[in-house]
Amino acid sequence: MTWETLRAGFTLWDVAALTLLALAWQGAGWIIEHPPRRRPSTSVIMADYRRAWMEVFVTRDPRIFDSQIVSNLRQGTAFFASASMIAIGGGFALIGNADRLRGVAQDLAPSVDPVVVLEIKVMAMMLFAANAFLKFVWSHRLFGYASVLMAAVPNEPDHPAAYPRARKAAEINVTAARSYNRGLRSVYFGIAASAWLVGASPLIVATLIALAVILRREFTSASREVLLEDTDKME
Repeated sequence: MTWETLRAGFTLWDVAALTLLALAWQGAGWIIEHPPRRRPSTSVIMADYRRAWMEVFVTRDPRIFDSQIVSNLRQGTAFFASASMIAIGGGFALIGNADRLRGVAQDLAPSVDPVVVLEIKVMAMMLFAANAFLKFVWSHRLFGYASVLMAAVPNEPDHPAAYPRARKAAEINVTAARSYNRGLRSVYFGIAASAWLVGASPLIVATLIALAVILRREFTSASREVLLEDTDKME
């Protein structure tokens, strides 16, 4: 690999597309986690429901239903963590068979990049997969912490430690969900990064599509409207 090879394989359009991908990935996360007060994201709304869940949890008897919910949440994080590991392994396999990948790229693009350039593009996808794996693993662990805190909540609602421990469990639960959502966003943009194998223009288009899908689901989806319905005060 030489500097001339890299300069020939990556143009200013590639740099611009990669910059857009990074900015969209980080920007989407910041907007979702710090939305305007008048327009909260689905993630922020769900965080409030998680806190309300722990308030109700204190007086629920029995609490088997709550333990099943946490178990299902942990299963989801474990599934995506395993999928991320498979994606990382697939990336290493692609790097090991870059010549075959170059043959596939020839069918999709008029001009084919050198093998080393394709390997770098695959590594960009693997970075997203690795980040997703770390987020999902941490989320899985935090849901485990939350389950321990829930188990430490006394059965007597009037116990002085009941609600303080439930609030701790709620905040750990919210943090776990935040890490889980960050992992999902890495999956979205990791899929978008695969378009870079074809070229800079497809990467820009894929990034904008991924960004639009994420923001729509967080700010304009039908499920968000359901969550915002003020039915708690209805008789």
